[in-house]
Amino acid sequence: MVEPLRMNVPQVAPEAYRHLLELEQAIASKIERKLIHLIKLRASQINGCAYCIAMHTQEALRDGDTPERLLLLDAWHESTAFSDKERAALEWVEEITFISEGHAHKEAFDALRPHFSEEEIVWLTLASALINTWNRISIASRAQFAVHHAPADGKVVEPA
Repeated sequence: MVEPLRMNVPQVAPEAYRHLLELEQAIASKIERKLIHLIKLRASQINGCAYCIAMHTQEALRDGDTPERLLLLDAWHESTAFSDKERAALEWVEEITFISEGHAHKEAFDALRPHFSEEEIVWLTLASALINTWNRISIASRAQFAVHHAPADGKVVEPA
């Protein structure tokens, strides 16, 4: 059952919300767009955040990712649609999202090293932590994302 908005975080805590957005912008400047969308979408799938799944799917498609890859994201372990670099990042976001289960396994961290610098690993970790924060805020507040529908011709139609 879809509930109405429980709380308006940006309205009630604008300074905190602004800081989260500033961190979001800093992260976005350090990680390639296609990869950041995969990270955000995968964590949002795990957490069951409808708002974030809708938003990050739309953004990923807008920025050139394919529907086929996004549909396979939930089964990335068995799919050949993702590069070794993407696979390492996806494993890491899962480690961060499921932190209570494995406390960020050494193997997952070590798998990042061939593909990312130390600085990039820090930004991937921050991206993973922040999307989990956004998921928790969106789910707790019952935020709803206005989905832009794409008709058969593929042209996006803005909601009324």
